[in-house]
Amino acid sequence: MKIKFCRQHVFLIAAILSIAQTGWAQSSTPKVSVHLDPQKSEIHWTLDSTLHTVHGTFLLKGGMMTFDPATGAAEGEFLVDVTTGESGDDARDRKMQKEVLESAKYPQAFFHPIKVSGNLKQGSSQTVTVDGTFNMHGADHPLSLQVDVQLSGTDATATTRFTVPYVAWGMKDQSTFLLKVKKEVTVDVTARGTVEGLASGK
Repeated sequence: MKIKFCRQHVFLIAAILSIAQTGWAQSSTPKVSVHLDPQKSEIHWTLDSTLHTVHGTFLLKGGMMTFDPATGAAEGEFLVDVTTGESGDDARDRKMQKEVLESAKYPQAFFHPIKVSGNLKQGSSQTVTVDGTFNMHGADHPLSLQVDVQLSGTDATATTRFTVPYVAWGMKDQSTFLLKVKKEVTVDVTARGTVEGLASGK
């Protein structure tokens, strides 16, 4: 039995094959993987008040991310140990841990990346945007990070700054009648680790 194809059938079959090939190509695109080294990464925070500016640190517990350079779709987790937050003053830090961070109940904060925007290539310095969800004090918040990246082989250093409106996010305001404390904390991150799977380019 002979099967006859009209011109419309030929076009339809060609379109289906084209879609299938495109889908296969996208699924076979190698992903880029990022692994952070907690021992070489730093998290600093700054809180202003009417009397003085408080500086402190947190420790990164771990961090990894994979993303598709063709679509920007990303997944992974960057984990912060909230219980390590300190400012160099034991009494103030105990109060911060107990009354503000409530770290006994919320011992971790984490960022889940969703999308990476920007052309990240080997052998160059550039800025990318990483959008995702930041969970702190038990609640998710959308967060967009502007990240400056320095690459040297597979070694990478990434820096970013963002603010945490801790009062708006449900944490206790430490202001008193005499002492006014800003309701936002500035966070500066310098993360070091490795990146694998990047295309070469300048």
